Amino acid sequence: MTPPRPTEIAWSLLRQAISVGDLVIDATAGNGHDTVFLAECVGPQGRVIAFDVQDEAIRAAALRVEAAGLSPRVEFHVKSHVRMEEHAQPGSVAAVMFNLGYLPGADHGTTTVVGETLSAMEATARLLKPGGVLSVVCYPGHEAGAVEAHAVEDWISARTADGWRVAKYAMLGTLRPAPFLLAATTQITLDQSTLR
Repeated sequence: MTPPRPTEIAWSLLRQAISVGDLVIDATAGNGHDTVFLAECVGPQGRVIAFDVQDEAIRAAALRVEAAGLSPRVEFHVKSHVRMEEHAQPGSVAAVMFNLGYLPGADHGTTTVVGETLSAMEATARLLKPGGVLSVVCYPGHEAGAVEAHAVEDWISARTADGWRVAKYAMLGTLRPAPFLLAATTQITLDQSTLR
């Protein structure tokens, strides 16, 4: 048996967390695989907001979404994920997915940037509704990715102080640092009236 890839684990976790009609965000649209997955999860009543700084990525993702017949559920933005709060209200988002690094098949010199990624994580914390899920696939196998992965892991680990549940899924004993998944669920706010 081959252990599942981090993206497969992310999909498995998010499939349980997303309901039909939800609003979700693909923070790094890339080639659109996560975008299609999210669009399938939210159903015809739901909405996916997808971001990428590269025109090439948005074009590829839009074509993949269109081929799947899911275009009405997705809105694309050629802009950084740090601007996601321009398109969603605080506490309104069920899930946010990040797949960091560079666009497969494109210029490997164009990668997500640690400062922007951390700012986008802060925005995510404000946008997620109680019980919302954040998933981040990190790629520490290249220098910039290693710095980013370490910073993101520190940031997400610190959320436990806010009551978030946090996990890391990673391969062990690999020749070079393997991609890994960080996943977190925000604190669920209990309605005090139900406790009486």
